[in-house]
Amino acid sequence: MGRIWNIVILATGLASSVGAASVDRVRVDSGALKGVIAGGVVAFKGIPYAAPPTGQNRWRAPQPVAAWTGVRSAAAYGSDCMQLPFPGDAAPLGVKPDEDCLYLNVWTPARRPAGEVPVMVWIYGGGFVNGGSSPAVYDGTHFAESGVVFVSFNYRVGRFGFFAFPALTKEEPKALLGNYCYLDQVAALKWVRKNIAKFGGDAGNVTLFGESAGGMSVLTMMTTPLARGLFQKAVVESGGGRTNIGPMRRVGESAPNLPSGEAVGMAFAEKAGIKGEDAAALAALRALSAEQVCDRLNMASMGNPTYAGPMIDGKIVVETSEQALLAGHAMKIPVMVGANSSDIGFSFAKNMDELFAPFGANRERAEAVYDPEKSGAFRKIGMVVASDRMMVEPARFVARTVAATGQRAYEYRFSYVAESMRKQWMGAPHATEIPFVFDTVAARYGKDLAAVDEATAKATLAYWVAFAKTGNPDSEGLPHWPAYDAAGDQLMDFTKDGPVAGRDAWKARLDLTEAAAQGK
Repeated sequence: MGRIWNIVILATGLASSVGAASVDRVRVDSGALKGVIAGGVVAFKGIPYAAPPTGQNRWRAPQPVAAWTGVRSAAAYGSDCMQLPFPGDAAPLGVKPDEDCLYLNVWTPARRPAGEVPVMVWIYGGGFVNGGSSPAVYDGTHFAESGVVFVSFNYRVGRFGFFAFPALTKEEPKALLGNYCYLDQVAALKWVRKNIAKFGGDAGNVTLFGESAGGMSVLTMMTTPLARGLFQKAVVESGGGRTNIGPMRRVGESAPNLPSGEAVGMAFAEKAGIKGEDAAALAALRALSAEQVCDRLNMASMGNPTYAGPMIDGKIVVETSEQALLAGHAMKIPVMVGANSSDIGFSFAKNMDELFAPFGANRERAEAVYDPEKSGAFRKIGMVVASDRMMVEPARFVARTVAATGQRAYEYRFSYVAESMRKQWMGAPHATEIPFVFDTVAARYGKDLAAVDEATAKATLAYWVAFAKTGNPDSEGLPHWPAYDAAGDQLMDFTKDGPVAGRDAWKARLDLTEAAAQGK
């Protein structure tokens, strides 16, 4: 009996040691990976989810990954997608951009619970011309420490992500064309569905979240037929929701006041010294270096007549997110959505008359609400009006339309400003919520980090994780976050005094912005 017991103990010890040794080893559908253990988290970086989009794969849908033999190191990020980095970016890239960039990263708890754990998939922002998964503020460690499997991935940006050309349509008439950025996002989500269980994740409990262009992408994934069933919850951070910055181009035909995507592609070809629109011209375009295709495009130069941006193509993007939400075509899933208190907005008004003209019959009321002291401070007031139009009211619009379908919707306003920045910022600028959501404030603020910043980050992360786990952001020990309803107009405001739930203090001006958006 003693000998048998010793054998059982030995076998148990071996099994335990094998489990401990293999927590950083995973086999996905294309091969074996070795990650890196740090504390209670295992990180797997630089995992290819599609073939390199280079050569003949430039301006094609993502192609399958070639399987590899042996064990591939997953210790370092793959290249971020080709771009001209934007100076002063609050999320600077950690690696050099390259056209070979379709890689993703997974952080998972080292000690996994018995069942599969919720999954969170992040889509970065950058105006669709910048951004990547390597910035330090996007590190997924604290999500994994909180009991979720966290995934981030790269997607093509700029002219690599959005491009139309007559010869592309002729080359593969039935292909998915133009919006390669969104096809990459769909491919990454399909990779998650197929492989995430290997990392301990639950493919049936995936929360997709993103900020700015990433938030807009979440809305697109909610409304494209190609992503149906690939995720079960969504978080939209400063991602708009209205079609209020002009009409979208169409791939092969002109939109109101806009040339077609193909016309924009031909304008770029001409600028690059390439004549014609046939197969030879396409071959010449594919022979251009990545630097030539980028052609110094970034957030400072994105208003460029040779760059199309997202387009309606009829298959990937069938309609705008606003149209899909209003028509009830979006996925019926729980949504958390919000914007920052000094969020971004674009206004082309040259004076107060032009600024308030869109309010129509409500113009006098709008002037009274936005400028109650009659200061005439055009620049300051213009920024607030533009922010409300582009981000703040559209976030409420998304919450309202989701709630109207019977799904849970939760709205937030991020007003918290890091203690070191309170003399410089009157409110929370665009994207400043990100290091609080990720609890990576130390990477963002360094030696200026205050204890109150850290506390706010831990609370913000806890709400996001709770939503990913249950579809409800309520977290033990934190203030209750009420679900949105149009009658109550309640939201969670992340203030310098902590999270505070209540009726939206900006309701009056947002009602006016909503009326203007509806043409009333």
